[in-house]
Amino acid sequence: MSDIGYMLGVGCERGCDPLELLALAEMVLKTASIDSGDLAGIYSIDARAGEIAIIQLAERWGLPFHCFDAATLEQQTPRLANPSQRVFELTGSHGIAEAAALAAAGPAGKLVIGKMKSAHATAALAARKT
Repeated sequence: MSDIGYMLGVGCERGCDPLELLALAEMVLKTASIDSGDLAGIYSIDARAGEIAIIQLAERWGLPFHCFDAATLEQQTPRLANPSQRVFELTGSHGIAEAAALAAAGPAGKLVIGKMKSAHATAALAARKT
């Protein structure tokens, strides 16, 4: 049993194709040399709580899906590898995927894979010691 827990942070445009998000998430996991069974959960911003692509990804992998509010994600800004002023203007947080993964990983968590993008989605991976 691993002593590391992995958190997958995701963001996407409304109505994102679930297969696009799945492909991006699989690319992040492949880059990190882990599989979905190594994940503790899927994390995003509360504005995406009802987003079908994210819900289906969590269901497909049998993982919990948790959301954070923008203020909680914004607290992660100093730890982000790819902060975005544009994302801040749209959401109130300088990042979604990286920030959600880091918020879930806790204060000692580390970014493993910085934000990766597809046409309509982003994903990042953080880890925490358990």
